Amino acid sequence: MLKLFNSLSRRKETFVPIEPGQVRMYVCGMTVYDFCHLGHARVLVVFDVIVRHLRQLGFQVTYVRNITDIDDKIIARAAENGESIQALTARFIQAMHEDADALGVLRPDAEPRATESMNDILAMIGTLIDKGYAYRADNGDVYYAVDKFADYGRLSGKRVDELRAGARVDVDAAKRDALDFVLWKAAKPGEPSWPSAWGPGRPGWHIECSAMSTDCLGAHFDIHGGGMDLQFPHHENEIAQSEAATGEHFVNYWLHNGFVQVDEEKMSKSLGNFFTVREILQRYQPEEVRCFILASHYRSPLNYSDDNLDKARAALQRLYTALRGGVSAQVPADSDYRRRFQAAMDDDFNTPEALAVLFDLARAVNRARDQDPSAGAGLAAELRALGERLGLLQSDPEQYLRGQAGGDAGAPDDARIEALVRQRDEARAKRDFATADRVREQLSDMGIVLEDAAGGTQWRRG
Repeated sequence: MLKLFNSLSRRKETFVPIEPGQVRMYVCGMTVYDFCHLGHARVLVVFDVIVRHLRQLGFQVTYVRNITDIDDKIIARAAENGESIQALTARFIQAMHEDADALGVLRPDAEPRATESMNDILAMIGTLIDKGYAYRADNGDVYYAVDKFADYGRLSGKRVDELRAGARVDVDAAKRDALDFVLWKAAKPGEPSWPSAWGPGRPGWHIECSAMSTDCLGAHFDIHGGGMDLQFPHHENEIAQSEAATGEHFVNYWLHNGFVQVDEEKMSKSLGNFFTVREILQRYQPEEVRCFILASHYRSPLNYSDDNLDKARAALQRLYTALRGGVSAQVPADSDYRRRFQAAMDDDFNTPEALAVLFDLARAVNRARDQDPSAGAGLAAELRALGERLGLLQSDPEQYLRGQAGGDAGAPDDARIEALVRQRDEARAKRDFATADRVREQLSDMGIVLEDAAGGTQWRRG
């Protein structure tokens, strides 16, 4: 029985879909004005694993992840670069897809873009105005009237009176209330705009997601996800807009992943302490980055450091080493390992506990091979099958263990390494241990780890 932590109720709840056997899920995606950093990678990987597990449970999942392709930051970056907004966003959408593909993230079922959803956005704004939840201000902007929505703050737990007391009322004198937020921004010289009943302009960020999610999934759907930083005000505003416009309960379960931290501070572009996925993949293989992300529970902070990435690399090497002796074509129908793995994932997608099951299984593979190679191969098949549910262990073990991140041109090639391994084996056969030790040290200096096994010497990059 799947239980998940619902940010709306602030407790774990048993998951019950609106329609039996069907799950409709929306996740806030990227604002495409730069390369994805590790915080973005965490969102991509976390919700990819959630979708994989829901499908493994037998649900038919419709997964929607949007793209924000019009935004103040996009406009500013395009102007700074001297390129069109369309060229900028196309370039970074392609880069996002490349990074997601590298990390083994499955493509969503739908990937709506704000600029392609303008009719839905305009229709929702019009409905909010007609129902008295929004108004056109003297400056031409259209605002949502927060005081008209009685339940504002229920997702974040914030009280309207406290928010109002702390608001800077001088930010925008056109608002009726300091808490009101923009739905439609009147056109400014040199900025892109679309025609509307309230004059040319462009949408605010919050209304984009309300319009895209309800268009793709309906007025009421099962799961909405995103980073914890989006809980307020973005997701709070989505609830207010969507429920006011449709008259229906918006989302049943809200899932938020924790921050990525560097030196106890949130990783973000605004703080300048971020690392792009591409930078990290110059030094670590994609599965190592994925394993690092999944080693922490999705709701917990993820602490970035080379040491933690190195630990993920070492962990993944242990798992792939267990697969090195071959995998049976038959996966066991049921096992205690599978039951434990399932229980971990059913407990709010507890990937650290699920990974612990994989390590126990890897140890069992190694023990079994010492007694019965065929039994080891069967357990190895189970290890690979369970790894697949996390998007791990799908590469050829030799290819992974002998590979290196980023295609380092200075790394020794396989042929050179194999020649040295043969030289060491020949020296050992002649009992020339001084030469064997010298060659082993040479390989170690090259970052190569040797493993002496019954079937011969195996090697991997350290």
